[in-house]
Amino acid sequence: MRAMALEIPEVILLEPVVHGDARGYFFEAYNRRAFLAATGLEVDFVQDNESRSRRGVLRGLHYQLPPHAQGKLVRCTEGAVFDVAVDLRRSSPTFGRWVATELSDENKRQLWIPPGFAHGFLTLSEHARLLYKTTDYYAPQCDRSLRYDDPTLAIAWPDLGIEPIVSDKDRAAPFLADAECFS
Repeated sequence: MRAMALEIPEVILLEPVVHGDARGYFFEAYNRRAFLAATGLEVDFVQDNESRSRRGVLRGLHYQLPPHAQGKLVRCTEGAVFDVAVDLRRSSPTFGRWVATELSDENKRQLWIPPGFAHGFLTLSEHARLLYKTTDYYAPQCDRSLRYDDPTLAIAWPDLGIEPIVSDKDRAAPFLADAECFS
């Protein structure tokens, strides 16, 4: 597994070693020792989640506040998504900044999004399936959303030529100026 820091160094793009031949391919999607060696992080994942979305669906930006803040290891096993992480740690020099990358079944990359960040994605392909491991359980009392189209964030979502398909919850989410953030 190869780790690549993005513009916000705590958000890490992971690329697996893929073993392919005429039959297809094999790779380890997650190995605790390899993750530790690549990132230097000892993480305890407690829950696996899966979502499937059609083209144009924009989910997010989602996060959980303490005491149930979640780190997420995200990968796309079907199709392709534009995956975004936003720094919500007020004490961070990168507070309010975002990073993004394309995750797909073809590139097999994963994105580590630590606690203190909001996460969202836009489905680029006809359908996409996202799998993500979390470091804490879902806690509805700590669940929060941040407005995906906040002009302060100015996320450069890809233009698919259609209006994004967004849930009522995400459309009603607060802008960064009014959001509950991390210290």
